[in-house]
Amino acid sequence: MNILVCIKQVPDTAEIKIDPVTNTLIRAGVPSIVNPFDAYALEIAARIKDKNPGTKIVLVSMGPQQATAALKECLAVGGDKAYLVSDRAFGGADTLATSYTLKNAIDKIEELEGKFDLIFCGKQAIDGDTAQVGPEIAEHMDYPQITYAVEAGIEGDEVLVKRETGEGYEILASKLPCVITVTKPSFNPRYPTIKSKMAANRAVITTLTAEDLPVEADRIGLKGSPTKVKKTFTPPRKQGGVVVREATGEESAKKLFELLNAGNII
Repeated sequence: MNILVCIKQVPDTAEIKIDPVTNTLIRAGVPSIVNPFDAYALEIAARIKDKNPGTKIVLVSMGPQQATAALKECLAVGGDKAYLVSDRAFGGADTLATSYTLKNAIDKIEELEGKFDLIFCGKQAIDGDTAQVGPEIAEHMDYPQITYAVEAGIEGDEVLVKRETGEGYEILASKLPCVITVTKPSFNPRYPTIKSKMAANRAVITTLTAEDLPVEADRIGLKGSPTKVKKTFTPPRKQGGVVVREATGEESAKKLFELLNAGNII
């Protein structure tokens, strides 16, 4: 079994602040973390590896050189090898250009590592929240895709996936190869051991640049990105609410009705 997991290094949204003048993210001094949904994807891949001896997990990330820190963190909890897709030419890419670049990177990595049976992605990155890259990779590669997975396992020549829906869960099966995007499962990612962290720190991460990939210049980076963000802004602060607390429940209901009626809400 050969598995690829897509990893993205993102700013820790718990520490993010917005510039009130420009309405842009203040990234200076904000720590970077592994995108949580990608960490969940890696954990599900690692659980498949636990049950299928001989499975290899390869990691790929597209970003600046500092993203090697995220890859090494993931090598310590299940990854066997890692590739960084990094080039100034890739800068400013939207989801379409990103997925196109990653598709070509995957093709290149498969020449070195062999064909991938499964490609895992987090359902979305917490800095962009588009949830588009995983499905777009599947479309570029003409692979079946299953989204919002919370569990996955191999049964014969198929992958069985438990996925979250708006009404609960469903079990789907797919032939391999397949792209799977992962949402938050009921379990947490495993912790690294001291031994695995030391091995990850010594690991050599291969960097793939634009020259290494058969990409078209007008389909990568900012030039290949048709998506334009017209405006970003912080939502207005909510005003204080009104607490209705009369002597009885009946009186509270009557008072609430009066308030809603006065505001032309009902």
